[in-house]
Amino acid sequence: MQADNSAPVTIRTRKFITNRLLARRQFIVDVLHPGRANVSKAELAERLGAIYKTDKGRVVTFGLRTVFGGGRSTGFGLIYDDEDSQKRFEPKYRLIRSGLAEAPPKTNRKLRKERKNRAKKLRGTKKSKAAEPPKKGK
Repeated sequence: MQADNSAPVTIRTRKFITNRLLARRQFIVDVLHPGRANVSKAELAERLGAIYKTDKGRVVTFGLRTVFGGGRSTGFGLIYDDEDSQKRFEPKYRLIRSGLAEAPPKTNRKLRKERKNRAKKLRGTKKSKAAEPPKKGK
């Protein structure tokens, strides 16, 4: 069976709560997508933004699970009132996913482990010196 991206998608929300402390609306999203493998988060954000008359950049969906047998997915959705509150309350990794924050530069896994193990042998302020690689002369 070929996945048809033009197949109809029904979006339902339940357990809708307006959370004034975190300046957002939160709910459970049920997506019915028969004849289709899944619905992208970008498309979900677009559709939810249209339903609740907000910018799709303020819509965050996560924890989506497709039911065994397909055709239905369930997840969690948040709609923030403004970008400030989104940057303030949203976890860093989800801000990076949505493009509101920059990912820290990755260092080599082996270098990180070597640095950690060098630091384990030292105490106090000398731990920061363990961050530099050892001198080749010694």
